[in-house]
Amino acid sequence: MASSPSARRRQRSTRLVAAVALLLVAAGSVTGAIMSGSPVLISIAAIAAVVLGVIATRVTHSELMLSRREGYGGLARQAQAYAALTEARSEENSRFVASLRERIELGAVALEQIEEALCAAQRRAAEAARVIRSEGARADRAEAEGQAFARRLEEAEELAAEAVVRVAELEQERDLLRAELDAWQSAPAFRKHA
Repeated sequence: MASSPSARRRQRSTRLVAAVALLLVAAGSVTGAIMSGSPVLISIAAIAAVVLGVIATRVTHSELMLSRREGYGGLARQAQAYAALTEARSEENSRFVASLRERIELGAVALEQIEEALCAAQRRAAEAARVIRSEGARADRAEAEGQAFARRLEEAEELAAEAVVRVAELEQERDLLRAELDAWQSAPAFRKHA
């Protein structure tokens, strides 16, 4: 649709040209009758001028009604075009809203899955930390027990060394005592008492 004034301007119709021509004829006949000075001609010219004026008015009125109908038809077509455009935009907006809702729902599902995965990872991390603390405590206990065992081993080795020395001393004493006992038993005085 062009919006310039010359494009919106209607071309003069032949009806309007005919109406103007009728008015000019009426004006010319009245002028001619007045110049003639005849009252009959003036009366006939006046009646003809009124009849031609009515005809010109009727032609102009019908032309005005026709242009109004055409204008209203154009407005109706324009309103229909706007209604179709509005409907198309409304459908496009509905599709866009549906698309956004779908994306939001997908995002919510993805967010829920991420939150579940995060909770599971946090539980695994907490369990791993608990196991690490437990194993660390166990390792500390094992190290402490190892150190205690090492101290006890050293003490046991010292005791064993002392026991070996004591056993050796006792074996020497035994050997001495056995030798003495053998010497006494082989002595003649022991035999007499026996």
